[in-house]
Amino acid sequence: MKYVYSKEVKKHKEKGLPILALESTIIAHGMPYPENYDFAKKTEQLCRKNNVAPATVAILKGNVHVGLTKKELLWVCKSGKLAKTSKREISTFVAKKKDGATTVSATIWIAYKSGVSVFATGGIGGVHKGSSKSFDISQDIIALSETPIVVVSAGAKAILDLPKTMESLETHGVSVVGYKTSDVPSFYSRTCGLKLNIKTNSAKEISEIYCEHKNLGILSSLLVMNPVPKKHEIPESKIKSIIQEAINKSRGLNIRGKELTPFLLKTITKKTNGKSLKTNVALALNNVKLGIKITKQVSKHGKVTQNI
Repeated sequence: MKYVYSKEVKKHKEKGLPILALESTIIAHGMPYPENYDFAKKTEQLCRKNNVAPATVAILKGNVHVGLTKKELLWVCKSGKLAKTSKREISTFVAKKKDGATTVSATIWIAYKSGVSVFATGGIGGVHKGSSKSFDISQDIIALSETPIVVVSAGAKAILDLPKTMESLETHGVSVVGYKTSDVPSFYSRTCGLKLNIKTNSAKEISEIYCEHKNLGILSSLLVMNPVPKKHEIPESKIKSIIQEAINKSRGLNIRGKELTPFLLKTITKKTNGKSLKTNVALALNNVKLGIKITKQVSKHGKVTQNI
């Protein structure tokens, strides 16, 4: 497998400077063009403004890219040809020299293997509603359980069965902390009625937890749940029925597997007249801002000692 590092990422790796991993599925499948390209440029500009190297991950012609050129970033956003790529498919896409947009599970694995400690995304995947019949559970859960990096998200996607998702994270030993909250955020909304056991109040505190996490040899991710900014929130009472309508429509069309989440997000965007897309962009940018703070702290204070 060939890893291709952007000039920025390579420079920061060599000098031990902060790097923030970013996924490509959120821009290739989670947002339409040109909104996705505007979002991608903003995230990378935010990183550079704070002396952090943006490491957008994608598989292009069988090469694993950690950090993209401007031309590559535009192509990922505009082409519509990148297949959604989870961790289990990385080797297949590399061997077949295919193009792939990496999901959370693929991105955190590639980031970890590249020595990148912090990843910011929108929302993680989890247990889908009706899973007792469909057994539709995202690979993100397993990947989070076996990849020791910091993952910043606005909770799990609101289209999921959130109580079962939280139970599954606990079962698989994934450490979950809230950033300035004791409530479980649900992507579009700041809370879903579930509580978190651990609340953190600063990027430094998260960095310190992660440092001990690594020193103890714990192999799971440290999942940081960061609520969408209040001014961009869609309250659960307003979005719940819209999500259910989208789910019912997907069942009627027999849409499942990898096509389900993009279909639901697109349908919800349409039913909210674009409000959900604006919220999606806002929460993802908010996660990048927190991810930048955390990776700077990890880079500064995150030396890991040898396991005893």
